[in-house]
Amino acid sequence: MIHLPKGQFYGQTTETVYLDGITLTDTAYTHDKVDWHYHENPYFTFILQGNLIEGNKKEVNHCPAGTILFHNWQEPHYNIKPKGYTRGFHIELEQKWVDTFSFDLQSFQGNILISNPKHKLLLYKIFVESKLQDNASDLSIQGLLLETLSGIQRNQEDVLKINPSWVKKVKEFLHDQFNESISLAQLAQAAGIHPGHLSRDFSRYFHCSFGEYLRKIKVEKSLPLISNQQQTLTDIAFTCGFADQSHFIRCFKEVMGISPLAYRKMLFF
Repeated sequence: MIHLPKGQFYGQTTETVYLDGITLTDTAYTHDKVDWHYHENPYFTFILQGNLIEGNKKEVNHCPAGTILFHNWQEPHYNIKPKGYTRGFHIELEQKWVDTFSFDLQSFQGNILISNPKHKLLLYKIFVESKLQDNASDLSIQGLLLETLSGIQRNQEDVLKINPSWVKKVKEFLHDQFNESISLAQLAQAAGIHPGHLSRDFSRYFHCSFGEYLRKIKVEKSLPLISNQQQTLTDIAFTCGFADQSHFIRCFKEVMGISPLAYRKMLFF
């Protein structure tokens, strides 16, 4: 089986950023199929544009733009690229970086599909910092990465706990209906609990308010759409459930720290 060393990925890498124990690569996938292989270090990969199919020992993931995966050490997998342009961004962690912060990756078994909008947005912010490349970027990337890993670890631990059944129902409803107008009564009915109970306990399980969680979902859903230059910001705003373009821009800047247009320029710089 093929072993890929630090910073090496199949395709045409347009940019590589080396930090102390972290390697960031921006790569266009050029192979229709890549046979079984593994990488020297654990890493995140997320699809900025296009589509990718990735298989491992346990499952096959269909990965449209916006998909983020975590691969642990030497975890074998293969890739199939459908027709069209596909671009991925990788965040690779060396052992010395993990050891420096005494971070335990034992709970990160195999390949993990990242679905929490908070964690996905943190990783998108790392992409933004990699393009800014100012004297604060290194510190910012390290902090964002540690926050992401800590959050994912908590999620992995939560899987082992028995949460109330309504938590999963609420999460599914919000992710399915994010572009609709949602009332507390509707959400409580979908969850099968009293609105007062839902209001009291939501932040306990989601670690934020209703509005914060929903806005993060909407912004996260907008990110892969921005990579399509044929879509206007107005179209994206309505597709993702924002009241108008101004509301979209305001929420996007609040969550991401930059405007949607600035983010689009980074993608095609």
